[in-house]
Amino acid sequence: MTPSFRIAVGPLLYYWPRQDVLAFYAQVADSPADIVYLGETVCSRRHEMRLPDWLELAASLREAGKEVVLSTQTLIDTETDAHTMRRLTSQTDFDIEAGDLGAIRSLQGRRFVAGPHLNTYHADTVKWLQGLGAHRWVLPFELSGKHMRTLIESSGDTRPEAEVLVWGRLPLAFSARCFTARHYCLKKDDCGFRCIEHPDGLALNSQEGQRFLTINGIQTQSAALHDLIPQTQDLVDMGVNVLRVSPQSRGTLEAVASLDCLRNDSAPLEVPLPEQISRCNGYWQGQAGMIWSDPGARP
Repeated sequence: MTPSFRIAVGPLLYYWPRQDVLAFYAQVADSPADIVYLGETVCSRRHEMRLPDWLELAASLREAGKEVVLSTQTLIDTETDAHTMRRLTSQTDFDIEAGDLGAIRSLQGRRFVAGPHLNTYHADTVKWLQGLGAHRWVLPFELSGKHMRTLIESSGDTRPEAEVLVWGRLPLAFSARCFTARHYCLKKDDCGFRCIEHPDGLALNSQEGQRFLTINGIQTQSAALHDLIPQTQDLVDMGVNVLRVSPQSRGTLEAVASLDCLRNDSAPLEVPLPEQISRCNGYWQGQAGMIWSDPGARP
């Protein structure tokens, strides 16, 4: 049976030059992606794209037939961050992906997408968020396939749409401290915007030389690329409505195209990986997230 689902491109987590951002989303506009999330979710100091720029881009993507959602910052730690979040939630042209509970409060009952960092691990939390206006929720990234199924089924027949990340690096943690600035022996408030030099983050190796994590400003990510594209049918069977691809400098559009092949009953495309980058799916199996195991294995 051909799986039925929508494809989403998640918010850009990295700091890219403005021209690269616009060129990327021009390609997304021509892609089979159905939903596009826009906005700065990691660090408010990143200024290549400001709110008017995101809104203009959102309008052009909507004209291209995409459902556009504006994502708020995940870690709000200054009044400036809070002010930016309130400006974003005050506009009514586009839905909001709430990165934290403050954004939900600011929306005052308007519909929203519950972001992946809201700690939605229990059906009661799903129902509570739905009562506040959530029409879709992004499941936490570290859930096993078994836990996903249980959470979706126990959330009831009238639950919000369920969305799962199926391709891209896993955002693992946020900190008030900027790890990229610290790497260059700089202060967070005088970082020189060095993130822009690393379009896929900065690799962090263990003492044994193994790629262990990825540093992306205040965000810590997995070193390997999370890949659940082979589990597409399983995800749809358990009730997942939307499959998310997280933007990387390479392979993003190929991952979207591969998912589109699957929903059109064609063989998936090969998605290229950058040199020295591996894949992982350990969380799906209930194991350490960095592990890659047989995609055909059941969780």
